[in-house]
Amino acid sequence: MRSPAVLSALAAATALTVLAAAPATSQSFDTQAPFAFLKDTNSDLILFERGADEPMPPASMAKMMTVLVAFDQIDKGKMSLKDTCQVRPDTWRAWSNQGSTMFLKVNEVVSVSDLLHGIVTASGNDASVVLAECIAGTVDAFAGAMNAMGEQIGLTGSHFTTANGWPDEGEYVTARDLARIAEVTIEDHPKLYEQFYTTKEFTHGETMSGEPITQPNRNPIFGRVRGADGLKTGHTEAAGYGFTGSAERDGRRLVMVVAGLPSMSARRDESTRFLEWGFNAFEGAQLQPGKVLAQAAVYNGSKDTISLTAKDGAMLTLPKAIVSDVNARIVYKSPLPAPLQAGQEVGKLHVKAGDMPEQVIPLVAGEAVEEAGFFTRAINGFKSLIG
Repeated sequence: MRSPAVLSALAAATALTVLAAAPATSQSFDTQAPFAFLKDTNSDLILFERGADEPMPPASMAKMMTVLVAFDQIDKGKMSLKDTCQVRPDTWRAWSNQGSTMFLKVNEVVSVSDLLHGIVTASGNDASVVLAECIAGTVDAFAGAMNAMGEQIGLTGSHFTTANGWPDEGEYVTARDLARIAEVTIEDHPKLYEQFYTTKEFTHGETMSGEPITQPNRNPIFGRVRGADGLKTGHTEAAGYGFTGSAERDGRRLVMVVAGLPSMSARRDESTRFLEWGFNAFEGAQLQPGKVLAQAAVYNGSKDTISLTAKDGAMLTLPKAIVSDVNARIVYKSPLPAPLQAGQEVGKLHVKAGDMPEQVIPLVAGEAVEEAGFFTRAINGFKSLIG
């Protein structure tokens, strides 16, 4: 149900201008990618999805989960970037010439930091396996840690069996889950994310003539999308060309996934267009902290009403071409029982713009309300008895 009072307060709280215009829709992006997903992480709004819950081979995008497990170990103090791992002879024989490589040598001792650069920047299959074995002893054991992490962060359609995404029938992911891995990596490990995912090139190993080998980051949106800072490409014959990426611009962060594309150039172009569309077709609006959106009745309190405000940092994402087709409603248990603390969550603001998914924003008490004294409670009880 549209609430004019709430809409008016909402417009004031976000400094949005109500325009009479044709609505931009959440599904108006045209892409050749069979799997695509785009989310504004500030508001948790999904801007676009196609085949987002269909299982697909992860290819090298599985390495994001390998990195996330490592980041988690590091930030919990269970492992250090300075720790070292040794390249086992069997591991070297299996992976020295298999796809993307960090050019590790047999029995080489390499730091965790260098292995992470080798995974993120060079997409090294060898680096992924060496790190997995170093952390868990075997790849199978590490895959168990990957799946445990997936359950912990709420993945619903993915299963990992490798540390590097090498083709395996038992391994699959969804675009929605890949975006979730990216989002958790960025939000839970910001310093490590910046240290490793924003690196533009990495030097390790040497040629037959002894020249150092420098590999550029394969991120296709670096230098093409303003604010781009991660994450990971992937490609196999079965999976096609895919990319999970993110960019932050003017305080808004978008996370995207495209997969199943026919070529490297298609991946680059679709990723660029997808993110630019997300930034250009939509805008973020932060609700002003403390701006009163409504008054709610209070039961057995030292005062009869309390102001409802948006939780600090609450964001909305709306199409730039609309705001005429916006519906807003407030949901809370009425009356609110005292005592109430300032900042205590007491309700939800539901906002629906055009055909976009509903956005739900927590509402908090704008001020504290103490429980009423004995006589006030007695009077309230008497009033309830007589109707």
